[in-house]
Amino acid sequence: MKKKHTIIIVILTALITGGIVYLALTFLRPTGGGGAHTAGDAASKEKKVIYWKAPMDPTEIYDAPGKSKMGMDLVPVYEDEVADTGRKTSERKIAYWKAPMDPTEIYEAPGKSKMGMDLVPVYEDELVGGVDIKINPVVEQNMGLRVAKVEKGVLNHTIRTYGHVTFDETRTGIVSQKAAGWIEKLYADYTGFVVEKGAPIYEIYSPALLASQEEYLSAFKNLRRNKSLMNETLLESAKRRLLYYDIAQEEIDQIEKTGQVRKTLTVRSPYRGVVVSKNVIEGTYVKTGDSLFTIADLSTVWVEAHIFEYEQNLVYEGQTVEMTLSYSPGKTYMGKIAYIFPYLQLKTRDVVIRITFDNTDGKLKPDMFARIKIDTAPENPGLSIPAEAVIYSGEKKIVFVAKGNGRFTPREVTTGMFLDQGRVQVLSGLIQEENVVVSGQFLLDSESKLKEAIQKMIESKSKGPAKAGREADAGPSDDFFDDMENQPGAEDDFFKDME
Repeated sequence: MKKKHTIIIVILTALITGGIVYLALTFLRPTGGGGAHTAGDAASKEKKVIYWKAPMDPTEIYDAPGKSKMGMDLVPVYEDEVADTGRKTSERKIAYWKAPMDPTEIYEAPGKSKMGMDLVPVYEDELVGGVDIKINPVVEQNMGLRVAKVEKGVLNHTIRTYGHVTFDETRTGIVSQKAAGWIEKLYADYTGFVVEKGAPIYEIYSPALLASQEEYLSAFKNLRRNKSLMNETLLESAKRRLLYYDIAQEEIDQIEKTGQVRKTLTVRSPYRGVVVSKNVIEGTYVKTGDSLFTIADLSTVWVEAHIFEYEQNLVYEGQTVEMTLSYSPGKTYMGKIAYIFPYLQLKTRDVVIRITFDNTDGKLKPDMFARIKIDTAPENPGLSIPAEAVIYSGEKKIVFVAKGNGRFTPREVTTGMFLDQGRVQVLSGLIQEENVVVSGQFLLDSESKLKEAIQKMIESKSKGPAKAGREADAGPSDDFFDDMENQPGAEDDFFKDME
């Protein structure tokens, strides 16, 4: 009797155990068709895990759960958390319109170009230089992101450079002696001497001039005695010889008046200006052709300024120029560009421009240092953005366009010349009134490159079977349940064995 009770207890225990196992197989194993699902299965279907990342380093990513390099549990990244930038939309959004023959001629709406050709649309997906990113508003505020609009207006580019005052070469002359002799007296006896045109500058004794005087005086007396055509011709010839020697008419009149030959003759200045070079002293013997004085008229001066090679197409002859001097702060001199050198300086690799300034008051002195300012604003307006918005990435120039609601798009642009107030000209890639990031864009650039790398990884996984970079820490129960599903009747055999 005792043995029978023991057998009954064993049978009841086996039945209870079998029931528990059956319930576990029914409600806990994954199901392929219809059937009950747990809350965890529903959640996994709602959110699909794309990859796993380390909690302390978002660039450390894996294909399966596990541990990071620091020994921490990996964090899942779901599909809805990754920006869906890789999918193509059926409708392409037009960013702006451009002329087919000039990519810098852009418009906000379709129409005709300046050449009468139909404008060509430029789509946003053609301008994107990376992957769109989305930033939480709180994170955006903490990053200190600032945006500025793409503005259309006058492209103010002011050239600021240096120069030096020099002589006006068209108003500079050299006094040279045409007959050998001795300098008996100097009137312009020091450098810097101011002379007027026709004023005496020196007296010279010259045997050649003495002979010319005697010839002239003899012809003059013969004409007074006999007014014949021959005597008039001889007198004119003798007078012309004295004039060729730079003897002034006043000296010739004095010879006629006195009737005597003078030992020295006075040479008068043919120019008005300042003696900037003096190569003679009293008593010096000078030969024919010797340069005695250099006289420069400083009522007008030149300023030679230097500009960069890329700025030479922004200046032209007749353009107005402003100049300031260190010794006269607050005073501005206005001049005009008179000449642009057709070649570059060999050592400095810059272009010299020549500017003309009025110097009636004599304030501008040669070799003075000058600060030059040239306003080169063109007539046609253009687009511009703050220069700090541009990220120079190798040969590309990238800006981040703010789309609103925390979305930012990297955009490749083509820039022109730098403008005043820290702006830069935009030739292509942007349209008017778009917002570009001017502060914190380097953080966005790093995030965009990370998103792009992740996107490429996802695309490569979707093309073929995934190769796990890290083995999943899966329990043996998963393989057990899979075998039970794939083998029909395995559940009945299992319970028969239990019985």
